[in-house]
Amino acid sequence: MAQNNFLLLLDDALKHQRIDQALKAIESFKAVDIADILNQLPLDSGRELLLHLPERAYVFSYLEPEKQVQLAKTISWSELAKIIGEMSSDKRADIFKQLDTEQQNALLPALAQAEREDIRQLSQHAEGTAGAIMSSEYATLTAELNTTQAIQMLRLEAPDTETIYIAYVLDSDRKLLGVISLKQLILAPENALVQDLMIKDVIFCRVDTDQDEVAKKIARYDFLALPIVDDSGKMVGIVTYDDAMDVASEEATEDFLKSSAVDASSKLSIKTAPILQLYKKRVFWLVILVFGSLLSSIGIAHFEDIISRNIVLVFFLPLLVGSGGNAGAQSATLMVRALATGDVEAKDWLYLLFRELLVALCLGGTMALAVSILGLYRGDEMVALVLALSMTGIVLLGCIIGMSLPFILNLLKLDPASASAPLVTSICDATGVLVYLYIASQLLSFSV
Repeated sequence: MAQNNFLLLLDDALKHQRIDQALKAIESFKAVDIADILNQLPLDSGRELLLHLPERAYVFSYLEPEKQVQLAKTISWSELAKIIGEMSSDKRADIFKQLDTEQQNALLPALAQAEREDIRQLSQHAEGTAGAIMSSEYATLTAELNTTQAIQMLRLEAPDTETIYIAYVLDSDRKLLGVISLKQLILAPENALVQDLMIKDVIFCRVDTDQDEVAKKIARYDFLALPIVDDSGKMVGIVTYDDAMDVASEEATEDFLKSSAVDASSKLSIKTAPILQLYKKRVFWLVILVFGSLLSSIGIAHFEDIISRNIVLVFFLPLLVGSGGNAGAQSATLMVRALATGDVEAKDWLYLLFRELLVALCLGGTMALAVSILGLYRGDEMVALVLALSMTGIVLLGCIIGMSLPFILNLLKLDPASASAPLVTSICDATGVLVYLYIASQLLSFSV
Protein backbone atom coordinates (compact mmCIF):
# COMPACT_ATOMS: atom_id res chain seq x y z
CA MET A 1 0.00 0.00 0.00
CA ALA A 2 2.83 2.42 0.89
CA GLN A 3 4.50 1.75 -2.46
CA ASN A 4 1.25 2.41 -4.33
CA ASN A 5 0.84 5.72 -2.52
CA PHE A 6 4.42 6.65 -3.34
CA LEU A 7 3.87 5.91 -7.04
CA LEU A 8 0.65 7.94 -7.08
CA LEU A 9 2.34 10.95 -5.47
CA LEU A 10 5.32 10.66 -7.83
CA ASP A 11 3.03 10.38 -10.85
CA ASP A 12 1.08 13.44 -9.72
CA ALA A 13 4.28 15.47 -9.28
CA LEU A 14 5.48 14.56 -12.76
CA LYS A 15 2.13 15.30 -14.39
CA HIS A 16 2.14 18.78 -12.86
CA GLN A 17 5.79 19.41 -13.83
CA ARG A 18 7.05 19.41 -10.24
CA ILE A 19 10.27 17.81 -11.45
CA ASP A 20 12.44 18.94 -8.52
CA GLN A 21 9.98 17.37 -6.09
CA ALA A 22 9.99 14.11 -8.03
CA LEU A 23 13.80 13.99 -8.20
CA LYS A 24 14.04 14.78 -4.49
CA ALA A 25 11.75 11.82 -3.71
CA ILE A 26 14.06 9.33 -5.44
CA GLU A 27 17.47 10.91 -4.80
CA SER A 28 18.50 8.13 -2.39
CA PHE A 29 17.40 5.35 -4.74
CA LYS A 30 19.83 3.17 -6.69
CA ALA A 31 19.61 3.06 -10.49
CA VAL A 32 18.01 -0.40 -10.54
CA ASP A 33 15.37 0.73 -8.02
CA ILE A 34 14.57 3.82 -10.09
CA ALA A 35 14.20 1.57 -13.12
CA ASP A 36 11.71 -0.55 -11.19
CA ILE A 37 9.71 2.61 -10.43
CA LEU A 38 9.83 3.67 -14.08
CA ASN A 39 8.51 0.28 -15.13
CA GLN A 40 5.41 0.89 -12.99
CA LEU A 41 4.76 4.54 -13.89
CA PRO A 42 2.47 5.56 -16.78
CA LEU A 43 4.39 6.08 -20.00
CA ASP A 44 4.19 9.91 -20.04
CA SER A 45 5.31 10.24 -16.42
CA GLY A 46 8.06 7.69 -16.94
CA ARG A 47 9.41 9.60 -19.93
CA GLU A 48 9.35 12.88 -18.01
CA LEU A 49 11.26 11.39 -15.11
CA LEU A 50 13.78 9.61 -17.34
CA LEU A 51 14.72 12.74 -19.26
CA HIS A 52 15.54 14.62 -16.05
CA LEU A 53 17.57 11.89 -14.34
CA PRO A 54 21.31 12.60 -13.95
CA GLU A 55 22.14 8.91 -14.67
CA ARG A 56 19.41 8.34 -17.22
CA ALA A 57 21.46 6.04 -19.45
CA TYR A 58 22.29 3.79 -16.52
CA VAL A 59 18.64 3.66 -15.42
CA PHE A 60 17.42 3.11 -18.99
CA SER A 61 19.63 0.02 -19.31
CA TYR A 62 17.84 -1.58 -16.34
CA LEU A 63 14.33 -1.11 -17.74
CA GLU A 64 12.32 -4.04 -19.03
CA PRO A 65 12.80 -4.44 -22.82
CA GLU A 66 9.15 -3.72 -23.50
CA LYS A 67 9.34 -0.48 -21.51
CA GLN A 68 12.54 0.54 -23.32
CA VAL A 69 10.82 0.20 -26.70
CA GLN A 70 7.76 2.11 -25.49
CA LEU A 71 9.86 4.99 -24.18
CA ALA A 72 12.01 5.01 -27.32
CA LYS A 73 8.90 5.73 -29.37
CA THR A 74 7.99 8.76 -27.24
CA ILE A 75 11.45 10.37 -27.00
CA SER A 76 12.92 12.48 -29.76
CA TRP A 77 15.64 10.78 -31.77
CA SER A 78 18.22 13.32 -30.64
CA GLU A 79 17.42 12.71 -26.96
CA LEU A 80 17.34 8.95 -27.47
CA ALA A 81 20.70 9.11 -29.25
CA LYS A 82 22.19 10.95 -26.25
CA ILE A 83 20.88 8.33 -23.85
CA ILE A 84 22.03 5.39 -25.96
CA GLY A 85 25.38 7.07 -26.61
CA GLU A 86 26.05 7.16 -22.86
CA MET A 87 25.32 3.45 -22.41
CA SER A 88 27.77 0.58 -22.55
CA SER A 89 28.24 -0.93 -25.99
CA ASP A 90 26.48 -4.25 -25.29
CA LYS A 91 23.43 -2.59 -23.72
CA ARG A 92 23.34 -0.12 -26.61
CA ALA A 93 23.29 -2.95 -29.14
CA ASP A 94 20.59 -4.84 -27.21
CA ILE A 95 18.24 -1.87 -27.32
CA PHE A 96 19.01 -1.19 -30.97
CA LYS A 97 18.04 -4.77 -31.91
CA GLN A 98 14.68 -4.38 -30.17
CA LEU A 99 13.69 -1.46 -32.42
CA ASP A 100 12.03 -2.09 -35.76
CA THR A 101 13.81 -1.24 -39.02
CA GLU A 102 12.17 2.17 -39.36
CA GLN A 103 13.20 3.17 -35.85
CA GLN A 104 16.74 1.89 -36.38
CA ASN A 105 17.11 3.91 -39.57
CA ALA A 106 15.86 7.02 -37.78
CA LEU A 107 18.18 6.55 -34.81
CA LEU A 108 21.47 5.79 -36.58
CA PRO A 109 21.98 9.26 -38.14
CA ALA A 110 21.58 10.84 -34.69
CA LEU A 111 24.46 8.81 -33.26
CA ALA A 112 28.14 9.63 -33.50
CA GLN A 113 30.02 7.74 -36.22
CA ALA A 114 31.97 5.61 -33.75
CA GLU A 115 28.76 4.58 -31.99
CA ARG A 116 27.06 3.79 -35.31
CA GLU A 117 29.89 1.51 -36.35
CA ASP A 118 29.96 -0.12 -32.93
CA ILE A 119 26.22 -0.85 -33.05
CA ARG A 120 26.49 -2.27 -36.57
CA GLN A 121 29.35 -4.54 -35.51
CA LEU A 122 27.63 -5.86 -32.38
CA SER A 123 24.17 -6.18 -33.94
CA GLN A 124 25.29 -8.48 -36.73
CA HIS A 125 25.87 -11.46 -34.44
CA ALA A 126 23.17 -14.10 -34.06
CA GLU A 127 21.10 -14.20 -30.88
CA GLY A 128 22.30 -16.75 -28.37
CA THR A 129 25.97 -16.41 -29.32
CA ALA A 130 28.92 -14.80 -27.54
CA GLY A 131 28.91 -11.99 -30.11
CA ALA A 132 25.35 -11.03 -29.17
CA ILE A 133 26.21 -10.38 -25.51
CA MET A 134 29.78 -9.11 -25.72
CA SER A 135 30.97 -5.58 -25.08
CA SER A 136 33.49 -3.77 -27.27
CA GLU A 137 34.70 -1.59 -24.37
CA TYR A 138 37.73 -3.24 -22.83
CA ALA A 139 41.24 -2.25 -21.78
CA THR A 140 44.14 -3.08 -24.09
CA LEU A 141 47.91 -2.85 -23.74
CA THR A 142 50.92 -3.58 -25.90
CA ALA A 143 53.58 -6.08 -24.87
CA GLU A 144 56.56 -3.70 -24.87
CA LEU A 145 55.16 -1.35 -22.19
CA ASN A 146 56.63 -1.39 -18.71
CA THR A 147 54.37 -1.44 -15.64
CA THR A 148 54.46 2.34 -15.11
CA GLN A 149 53.49 3.00 -18.71
CA ALA A 150 50.82 0.29 -18.60
CA ILE A 151 49.17 1.75 -15.49
CA GLN A 152 49.22 5.20 -17.08
CA MET A 153 47.60 3.73 -20.21
CA LEU A 154 44.87 2.09 -18.14
CA ARG A 155 44.24 5.40 -16.39
CA LEU A 156 43.55 6.99 -19.77
CA GLU A 157 41.35 4.12 -20.97
CA ALA A 158 39.35 3.71 -17.76
CA PRO A 159 36.45 6.11 -18.60
CA ASP A 160 35.59 4.14 -21.75
CA THR A 161 35.97 0.55 -20.56
CA GLU A 162 33.71 -1.91 -18.76
CA THR A 163 36.53 -2.97 -16.44
CA ILE A 164 40.20 -2.10 -15.96
CA TYR A 165 40.91 -4.92 -13.53
CA ILE A 166 41.82 -7.08 -16.53
CA ALA A 167 43.70 -5.79 -19.59
CA TYR A 168 44.29 -7.65 -22.85
CA VAL A 169 47.64 -7.54 -24.59
CA LEU A 170 47.27 -7.21 -28.38
CA ASP A 171 49.70 -6.96 -31.28
CA SER A 172 49.42 -4.49 -34.15
CA ASP A 173 46.83 -6.72 -35.87
CA ARG A 174 44.73 -6.94 -32.67
CA LYS A 175 45.66 -10.58 -32.20
CA LEU A 176 45.37 -11.66 -28.58
CA LEU A 177 48.82 -12.26 -27.10
CA GLY A 178 48.05 -12.43 -23.41
CA VAL A 179 46.12 -11.12 -20.44
CA ILE A 180 47.30 -9.22 -17.37
CA SER A 181 45.54 -8.03 -14.22
CA LEU A 182 45.77 -4.63 -12.60
CA LYS A 183 46.97 -6.35 -9.44
CA GLN A 184 49.93 -7.86 -11.32
CA LEU A 185 50.88 -4.43 -12.67
CA ILE A 186 50.69 -2.75 -9.28
CA LEU A 187 52.75 -5.40 -7.51
CA ALA A 188 55.42 -5.75 -10.21
CA PRO A 189 58.64 -3.65 -10.34
CA GLU A 190 58.34 -0.37 -12.26
CA ASN A 191 60.67 -1.45 -15.06
CA ALA A 192 59.09 -4.89 -15.56
CA LEU A 193 57.66 -5.41 -19.04
CA VAL A 194 54.08 -6.44 -19.76
CA GLN A 195 55.28 -9.24 -22.04
CA ASP A 196 57.16 -10.82 -19.12
CA LEU A 197 54.24 -10.55 -16.70
CA MET A 198 51.26 -11.43 -18.86
CA ILE A 199 49.55 -14.82 -18.95
CA LYS A 200 50.13 -16.13 -22.45
CA ASP A 201 47.91 -19.22 -22.34
CA VAL A 202 44.67 -17.24 -22.63
CA ILE A 203 41.26 -18.86 -22.32
CA PHE A 204 38.85 -17.32 -24.80
CA CYS A 205 35.72 -17.99 -26.89
CA ARG A 206 34.82 -17.25 -30.48
CA VAL A 207 32.01 -14.92 -31.51
CA ASP A 208 29.79 -17.80 -32.63
CA THR A 209 30.16 -19.78 -29.39
CA ASP A 210 26.86 -20.50 -27.66
CA GLN A 211 26.31 -17.97 -24.87
CA ASP A 212 25.51 -20.75 -22.41
CA GLU A 213 28.99 -22.18 -23.03
CA VAL A 214 30.49 -18.73 -22.42
CA ALA A 215 28.64 -18.43 -19.10
CA LYS A 216 29.83 -21.89 -18.03
CA LYS A 217 33.43 -21.03 -18.86
CA ILE A 218 33.31 -17.78 -16.87
CA ALA A 219 31.81 -19.63 -13.90
CA ARG A 220 34.30 -22.50 -14.16
CA TYR A 221 37.39 -20.28 -14.15
CA ASP A 222 35.88 -17.55 -11.95
CA PHE A 223 36.69 -14.82 -14.50
CA LEU A 224 35.69 -11.18 -14.30
CA ALA A 225 35.51 -11.21 -18.09
CA LEU A 226 36.20 -13.54 -20.98
CA PRO A 227 37.85 -12.35 -24.22
CA ILE A 228 36.02 -12.99 -27.50
CA VAL A 229 37.85 -13.39 -30.80
CA ASP A 230 36.70 -13.67 -34.42
CA ASP A 231 37.58 -16.42 -36.88
CA SER A 232 40.92 -14.79 -37.69
CA GLY A 233 41.94 -14.66 -34.02
CA LYS A 234 41.47 -10.90 -33.65
CA MET A 235 39.98 -9.76 -30.37
CA VAL A 236 36.56 -8.17 -30.85
CA GLY A 237 35.08 -7.93 -27.37
CA ILE A 238 34.60 -9.29 -23.87
CA VAL A 239 31.75 -10.92 -21.99
CA THR A 240 31.68 -9.77 -18.37
CA TYR A 241 30.60 -11.86 -15.40
CA ASP A 242 27.39 -9.84 -14.91
CA ASP A 243 26.32 -10.59 -18.49
CA ALA A 244 27.18 -14.24 -17.87
CA MET A 245 24.95 -14.19 -14.79
CA ASP A 246 22.09 -12.81 -16.90
CA VAL A 247 22.62 -15.62 -19.42
CA ALA A 248 22.66 -18.25 -16.66
CA SER A 249 19.45 -16.80 -15.22
CA GLU A 250 17.75 -16.82 -18.62
CA GLU A 251 18.86 -20.39 -19.31
CA ALA A 252 17.61 -21.53 -15.90
CA THR A 253 14.26 -19.82 -16.49
CA GLU A 254 13.99 -21.41 -19.93
CA ASP A 255 14.78 -24.87 -18.57
CA PHE A 256 12.30 -24.37 -15.75
CA LEU A 257 9.53 -23.44 -18.19
CA LYS A 258 10.32 -26.38 -20.44
CA SER A 259 10.33 -28.73 -17.47
CA SER A 260 6.70 -27.71 -16.92
CA ALA A 261 5.83 -28.11 -20.61
CA VAL A 262 5.55 -24.34 -21.20
CA ASP A 263 6.84 -22.76 -24.41
CA ALA A 264 9.98 -20.80 -23.47
CA SER A 265 10.67 -19.27 -26.88
CA SER A 266 9.38 -15.82 -25.91
CA LYS A 267 10.09 -13.82 -22.79
CA LEU A 268 6.74 -12.67 -21.43
CA SER A 269 5.87 -11.40 -18.00
CA ILE A 270 3.06 -13.44 -16.47
CA LYS A 271 1.86 -10.22 -14.84
CA THR A 272 1.57 -8.11 -18.00
CA ALA A 273 1.44 -10.60 -20.89
CA PRO A 274 -1.79 -10.73 -22.96
CA ILE A 275 -4.09 -13.66 -22.18
CA LEU A 276 -3.79 -14.94 -25.76
CA GLN A 277 0.01 -15.04 -25.52
CA LEU A 278 -0.12 -17.00 -22.25
CA TYR A 279 -2.60 -19.38 -23.87
CA LYS A 280 -0.32 -19.96 -26.87
CA LYS A 281 2.70 -20.64 -24.63
CA ARG A 282 0.90 -23.43 -22.78
CA VAL A 283 -1.65 -25.03 -25.08
CA PHE A 284 0.58 -27.10 -27.41
CA TRP A 285 2.11 -29.45 -24.86
CA LEU A 286 -1.15 -29.77 -22.91
CA VAL A 287 -2.97 -30.96 -26.04
CA ILE A 288 -0.15 -33.40 -26.84
CA LEU A 289 -0.23 -34.74 -23.28
CA VAL A 290 -4.01 -35.24 -23.50
CA PHE A 291 -3.49 -37.78 -26.27
CA GLY A 292 -0.58 -39.28 -24.33
CA SER A 293 -2.93 -39.87 -21.40
CA LEU A 294 -5.21 -41.88 -23.69
CA LEU A 295 -2.67 -44.71 -23.43
CA SER A 296 -3.62 -45.08 -19.79
CA SER A 297 -7.29 -45.28 -20.73
CA ILE A 298 -6.55 -47.91 -23.39
CA GLY A 299 -4.69 -49.99 -20.81
CA ILE A 300 -7.58 -49.79 -18.35
CA ALA A 301 -10.06 -50.75 -21.08
CA HIS A 302 -7.95 -53.79 -21.99
CA PHE A 303 -8.09 -55.11 -18.42
CA GLU A 304 -11.76 -54.33 -17.71
CA ASP A 305 -12.53 -57.96 -16.78
CA ILE A 306 -9.92 -58.23 -14.05
CA ILE A 307 -10.94 -54.81 -12.67
CA SER A 308 -14.63 -55.77 -12.59
CA ARG A 309 -13.80 -58.98 -10.65
CA ASN A 310 -11.43 -57.16 -8.25
CA ILE A 311 -12.85 -53.70 -7.77
CA VAL A 312 -10.35 -53.04 -4.95
CA LEU A 313 -7.69 -52.57 -7.67
CA VAL A 314 -9.24 -49.22 -8.61
CA PHE A 315 -8.57 -47.87 -5.13
CA PHE A 316 -4.80 -48.31 -5.56
CA LEU A 317 -4.53 -47.31 -9.24
CA PRO A 318 -3.90 -43.54 -8.69
CA LEU A 319 -1.46 -44.29 -5.88
CA LEU A 320 0.67 -46.65 -7.96
CA VAL A 321 0.81 -44.74 -11.24
CA GLY A 322 1.33 -41.47 -9.37
CA SER A 323 4.32 -42.96 -7.57
CA GLY A 324 5.85 -44.02 -10.89
CA GLY A 325 5.34 -40.56 -12.34
CA ASN A 326 6.88 -38.90 -9.31
CA ALA A 327 9.92 -41.19 -9.40
CA GLY A 328 10.34 -40.60 -13.14
CA ALA A 329 10.03 -36.84 -12.78
CA GLN A 330 12.72 -36.87 -10.07
CA SER A 331 15.12 -38.85 -12.24
CA ALA A 332 14.43 -36.63 -15.27
CA THR A 333 15.04 -33.46 -13.26
CA LEU A 334 18.36 -34.77 -11.94
CA MET A 335 19.54 -35.85 -15.39
CA VAL A 336 18.46 -32.63 -17.14
CA ARG A 337 20.34 -30.60 -14.57
CA ALA A 338 23.42 -32.83 -14.80
CA LEU A 339 23.47 -32.58 -18.60
CA ALA A 340 22.97 -28.81 -18.48
CA THR A 341 25.89 -28.28 -16.09
CA GLY A 342 28.15 -30.72 -17.93
CA ASP A 343 28.34 -33.03 -14.93
CA VAL A 344 27.44 -35.98 -17.17
CA GLU A 345 27.63 -36.70 -20.91
CA ALA A 346 25.84 -39.06 -23.29
CA LYS A 347 28.66 -41.63 -22.94
CA ASP A 348 27.84 -41.95 -19.21
CA TRP A 349 24.36 -43.37 -19.86
CA LEU A 350 25.16 -47.06 -19.31
CA TYR A 351 27.06 -46.38 -16.09
CA LEU A 352 24.30 -44.13 -14.79
CA LEU A 353 21.64 -46.66 -15.81
CA PHE A 354 23.24 -49.27 -13.57
CA ARG A 355 23.37 -46.81 -10.66
CA GLU A 356 19.77 -45.73 -11.26
CA LEU A 357 18.61 -49.37 -11.28
CA LEU A 358 20.12 -49.87 -7.82
CA VAL A 359 18.57 -46.66 -6.49
CA ALA A 360 15.20 -47.48 -8.09
CA LEU A 361 15.15 -50.98 -6.58
CA CYS A 362 15.79 -49.51 -3.14
CA LEU A 363 13.10 -46.86 -3.63
CA GLY A 364 10.63 -49.33 -5.10
CA GLY A 365 11.25 -51.87 -2.34
CA THR A 366 10.67 -49.30 0.39
CA MET A 367 7.48 -48.03 -1.26
CA ALA A 368 6.33 -51.61 -1.93
CA LEU A 369 6.60 -52.44 1.76
CA ALA A 370 4.47 -49.41 2.66
CA VAL A 371 1.78 -50.07 0.05
CA SER A 372 1.54 -53.81 0.83
CA ILE A 373 0.36 -52.94 4.34
CA LEU A 374 -2.49 -50.97 2.76
CA GLY A 375 -3.17 -53.95 0.50
CA LEU A 376 -3.62 -56.23 3.50
CA TYR A 377 -5.95 -53.71 5.10
CA ARG A 378 -8.13 -53.17 2.01
CA GLY A 379 -7.87 -56.68 0.51
CA ASP A 380 -5.94 -59.85 1.26
CA GLU A 381 -2.48 -61.38 0.90
CA MET A 382 -2.72 -61.69 -2.89
CA VAL A 383 -3.75 -58.05 -3.25
CA ALA A 384 -0.81 -57.07 -1.05
CA LEU A 385 1.54 -59.14 -3.22
CA VAL A 386 0.17 -57.56 -6.40
CA LEU A 387 0.67 -54.09 -4.94
CA ALA A 388 4.21 -54.83 -3.76
CA LEU A 389 5.34 -56.27 -7.09
CA SER A 390 3.56 -53.54 -9.05
CA MET A 391 5.03 -50.72 -6.98
CA THR A 392 8.54 -52.12 -7.40
CA GLY A 393 8.13 -52.55 -11.14
CA ILE A 394 6.43 -49.19 -11.69
CA VAL A 395 9.03 -47.21 -9.73
CA LEU A 396 11.85 -49.10 -11.45
CA LEU A 397 10.37 -48.40 -14.88
CA GLY A 398 9.63 -44.76 -14.00
CA CYS A 399 13.20 -44.10 -12.90
CA ILE A 400 14.61 -45.69 -16.06
CA ILE A 401 12.27 -43.65 -18.30
CA GLY A 402 12.95 -40.44 -16.42
CA MET A 403 16.71 -40.94 -16.54
CA SER A 404 16.90 -42.10 -20.15
CA LEU A 405 14.59 -39.61 -21.88
CA PRO A 406 16.96 -36.61 -21.44
CA PHE A 407 19.81 -38.70 -22.89
CA ILE A 408 17.69 -39.73 -25.88
CA LEU A 409 16.72 -36.12 -26.60
CA ASN A 410 20.35 -35.07 -26.23
CA LEU A 411 21.44 -37.69 -28.78
CA LEU A 412 18.75 -36.42 -31.17
CA LYS A 413 20.20 -32.90 -30.80
CA LEU A 414 17.08 -31.75 -28.97
CA ASP A 415 16.95 -29.80 -25.72
CA PRO A 416 17.05 -32.26 -22.77
CA ALA A 417 14.88 -29.80 -20.83
CA SER A 418 12.04 -30.91 -23.10
CA ALA A 419 12.02 -34.13 -21.08
CA SER A 420 9.63 -32.22 -18.90
CA ALA A 421 7.93 -33.49 -15.77
CA PRO A 422 4.47 -33.59 -17.46
CA LEU A 423 5.87 -35.55 -20.42
CA VAL A 424 7.70 -38.05 -18.22
CA THR A 425 4.68 -38.34 -15.94
CA SER A 426 2.35 -39.09 -18.86
CA ILE A 427 4.64 -41.85 -20.16
CA CYS A 428 5.09 -43.30 -16.67
CA ASP A 429 1.34 -43.19 -16.03
CA ALA A 430 0.62 -45.24 -19.17
CA THR A 431 3.35 -47.80 -18.48
CA GLY A 432 2.39 -47.92 -14.80
CA VAL A 433 -1.22 -48.82 -15.62
CA LEU A 434 -0.07 -51.62 -17.90
CA VAL A 435 2.41 -53.03 -15.35
CA TYR A 436 -0.09 -52.91 -12.48
CA LEU A 437 -3.03 -54.44 -14.31
CA TYR A 438 -0.89 -57.06 -16.07
CA ILE A 439 0.54 -58.28 -12.76
CA ALA A 440 -2.95 -58.24 -11.26
CA SER A 441 -4.39 -60.21 -14.17
CA GLN A 442 -1.71 -62.89 -13.80
CA LEU A 443 -1.75 -63.31 -10.03
CA LEU A 444 -5.40 -62.70 -9.21
CA SER A 445 -6.69 -64.78 -12.10
CA PHE A 446 -4.40 -67.60 -10.94
CA SER A 447 -5.66 -67.28 -7.37
CA VAL A 448 -9.26 -67.59 -8.52
